[in-house]
Amino acid sequence: MNRIKYSLLLFLLPFSSGVLAQQKPALSWKDVSDWNYIRNNTYSLSPDGQWLSWAKGPTEGDLQTVIRKVSDTINFVYPIGATAAPVYFSKDAKYAAFKVSAKDAEVKAVKKTMKPLYDQLLLVSLPGNQKTTFEKVKAFSFSSDNPDWLAIHFVPAENASKDKDAAKGTDLLLYQLSTKKSFNLGNVSEYAFNKAGNLLTYIIDANGQNGNGVFIRDMKTGLITALENDKANYKNINWNEVGDAFALLKSNKNEKYKEDVYTVIGFNKIAGAVSHKISFNGTSAKNFPANMGISGNGRPYWSEDQSTLFFGISAQEKKADSTDKKFGSKAATATVNSKTDSVKTKTDSTGKTKPGLKALAKADIEKPDMIIWNWQDKRLQSAQQTQETRDKNYSYLSAYRLADQKFSQLADSNLRNVVLAPKTLYAIGYDDSNYELMKNLDGQGYTDIYVIDLKTGNKKRAFEKFYTAGRDLFNLSPNGKWATFSRDGAFYSINLETLEQYNLTKNIKSSFVDELDDHNVLKPETSNFGWSADSKFALIKDNYDLWRISVDGKTAVPLSDNWKSKKQEVVERFSLYPKEKGTDLTKDQYFLVFNRQNKNSGIGLLEAGKTTIKPLFADAHVYGGLKKATDANVFIYMKYDNEKSPEMYATTAATLASAKQISKNTPDQGKYAWSSGVKLINYVSANGDSLQAVLYLPANYQEGKSYPTITYIYERLTNEMNVYSMPAFPGGGFNRAMYNSNGYAVLMPDIKYQLNDPGMSAVACVVPAVKAAIATGIVDEKRVAIHGHSWGGYQTSFLITQTNIFKAAAAGAPLTNMISMYSLIYWNSGGTNQAIFEASQGRLTPGYWDNWDAFTRNSPIYHIKKVQTPLLLLHNDKDGAVDYTQGIEYYNGLRRLNKPVVMITYRGENHGIAKIPNRKDYAVRMMEYFDYMLKDKPAPDWWAKGIKRSDMEKHLEARAFENVAEQ
Repeated sequence: MNRIKYSLLLFLLPFSSGVLAQQKPALSWKDVSDWNYIRNNTYSLSPDGQWLSWAKGPTEGDLQTVIRKVSDTINFVYPIGATAAPVYFSKDAKYAAFKVSAKDAEVKAVKKTMKPLYDQLLLVSLPGNQKTTFEKVKAFSFSSDNPDWLAIHFVPAENASKDKDAAKGTDLLLYQLSTKKSFNLGNVSEYAFNKAGNLLTYIIDANGQNGNGVFIRDMKTGLITALENDKANYKNINWNEVGDAFALLKSNKNEKYKEDVYTVIGFNKIAGAVSHKISFNGTSAKNFPANMGISGNGRPYWSEDQSTLFFGISAQEKKADSTDKKFGSKAATATVNSKTDSVKTKTDSTGKTKPGLKALAKADIEKPDMIIWNWQDKRLQSAQQTQETRDKNYSYLSAYRLADQKFSQLADSNLRNVVLAPKTLYAIGYDDSNYELMKNLDGQGYTDIYVIDLKTGNKKRAFEKFYTAGRDLFNLSPNGKWATFSRDGAFYSINLETLEQYNLTKNIKSSFVDELDDHNVLKPETSNFGWSADSKFALIKDNYDLWRISVDGKTAVPLSDNWKSKKQEVVERFSLYPKEKGTDLTKDQYFLVFNRQNKNSGIGLLEAGKTTIKPLFADAHVYGGLKKATDANVFIYMKYDNEKSPEMYATTAATLASAKQISKNTPDQGKYAWSSGVKLINYVSANGDSLQAVLYLPANYQEGKSYPTITYIYERLTNEMNVYSMPAFPGGGFNRAMYNSNGYAVLMPDIKYQLNDPGMSAVACVVPAVKAAIATGIVDEKRVAIHGHSWGGYQTSFLITQTNIFKAAAAGAPLTNMISMYSLIYWNSGGTNQAIFEASQGRLTPGYWDNWDAFTRNSPIYHIKKVQTPLLLLHNDKDGAVDYTQGIEYYNGLRRLNKPVVMITYRGENHGIAKIPNRKDYAVRMMEYFDYMLKDKPAPDWWAKGIKRSDMEKHLEARAFENVAEQ
């Protein structure tokens, strides 16, 4: 391996080179259960930017919501039960509201008692912190841009009927925030404020359909107007963006049809309680398709100019007729006299009397329970079964134009995917019916693309057999007249009226093929950032720089000023303006920037009217979550690194300068030993590629000392070098923070793949990375293990057939036989693995019958005799991604060869472990195993001698008792 070269970059210095006077304790799994941290998806910023909220609490147990004043240290803390929920602020930021769920103990108890649990709603007045509580709340909302109202929808009574046709209405309380007065509306099934919040639409759904209808309330005057009443049901209110029109669905029982018959209703030109009403159910349209009706799924909506209603239609099945000749076909055993309704029986060849029609109709007729798989099926039967609900609820997008009362069916059985362009002038239709079968076989997708003129209904085919694998489809401009797309390594624009195309990137001396995408797809595209708000420019990125390109491709300006030389790239744009359509270049725009070479990240600013993104800061941290208050110049963003957990920072400066930390995350981290830093290693793979790996140092690291090391693999991982590892019980069992705290180094290398050699590529990249890490002196070459889950599990199970550099291995849900796996089913979707192998992660093509050597060369099972590394194998019996038989096959092969292997199976679990007790168990067992193999700790009994089936319950009870006793 003299070709292997490496260099070392050291980050996050200094760390101690001597023995600490008093070392902090390592994290235990009990500590993980108690670990207190902020739930990142719960941050909310008030419209005026003065209040920031979040939810926090232990991994297991009850949580709290914090509402913190941004400009000073005032903060309020509220218990919220076991479920994290975001906080919502009124438009004037004087009030905050959030749900309070049942406590953790109550949630656990209800599994035994089956007693229903209800949420509370807590309304808080700011800054006085006066609290008002509402019980048994189903949903709530402030009145949009009107700061004066809170609507609270309550759950049904416990004794309410659960029948599907039972009334759905419950109490809706309108609480006026300024006066604290309440107004109750009974039997409300659904409600919605318009954008201004001056109008509330609601639906009454009462017992016996008494008083059912659609109502509108003027929130200023309190005047309620019935827009429509009927013995019917209504649902799916959908206001337009402006707030002066809405649409919904109405359903009636009809004895001719099996399901309810729907009508789409639109109200527009709304001024106060006065509006114009349109109803359409298809009966008045000459071209409405037979045996179809308005779909009860989805929400109807208005075009922007309120000239057209859009909705779905679907098949409408009639009830079976008792005199239907189909029932009395050749296979029938009786005939019906239409006058007397009597039944004449027939006799069979033995002279025995056969049952009559009525008897058959009432009897339980035995029929086979079966599936028929036909080679011509475009989708596997398993896929059709998995997607049955989606297929059943599918509806064909259609339109009804008011001016000429014209109905148009936009989607059909072939053109199923139709997307409306902004301004609803055009629609784009995608027809993959001619290519669907092959796409499901080899993953190489194609589609025919049509442009539909919504004024005339005319449809033009813009592309035939357009290649879709590895790329997005049309990106539509805000004015709805243009779109961009990529083809053959270039980006184009297309005029939707004329279908004229322009090559946008032909004059740019840069590549628009993603240089890091090594899947088997044709010229995978780089990122398309969409359009400028005025639709004059497309914003398209090469591998590093973001370009502003005129719609005709004649001018192109690099907004990031040739960052390629710095290995720096624009990653994404932060969307800060809620009303913004496209990127408004007349406003300041912010971007996430990242350096591939040193893994630094930061935020860049494109000032209004300027053409250069200026990095505001970039360092060895991760930045994200940038938000701007809707009504003030207050900015917040998240910042963290390997050692410091995510925190929110706030500033009023457009340059994000002088930001101050607002949140306080992971308060207990300082009590425990933590990773001492991270090193970035540059090395050369056995294939000659320059690659990188990150090495996370163990807690209490001492220079010159070597440490047991876990090599964790998947694909490319080094871009996550500065990502914080939150102590947790992950579905795959491995938690980096836990291992670092307990004295392990963790190595994460990048893997670059060559087609038809996924396993061998992993060997070529991972083994040199391990050797380069050993050469640093940090990694103990005699105490290196490897772990991966899913695709990482496959590579782990393969690597131990090709090298003995690892003392131990743990593979979660691995592919082990590429030949048998190729034609198995990915049960979570119902599709075949063939497409995944040929155009996605598998990187093997074509089928094994024409590529036998590659399939066998990269299959762990075919090199199984060479395995010398002990293996901990996880494979769950309901794995819907990697079939359970893959684990069984590898386990039985290793067992037959008397190789040290233990397989763990959690019954009923899928690809990743979901149940907390199972997650805990696997995490603990994996560390027990690595501690034994790499730290010379005693072997756990389940590894050393196994557990008999008859002793399993006792074994599990004992371990569960130990865990509870520790806690």
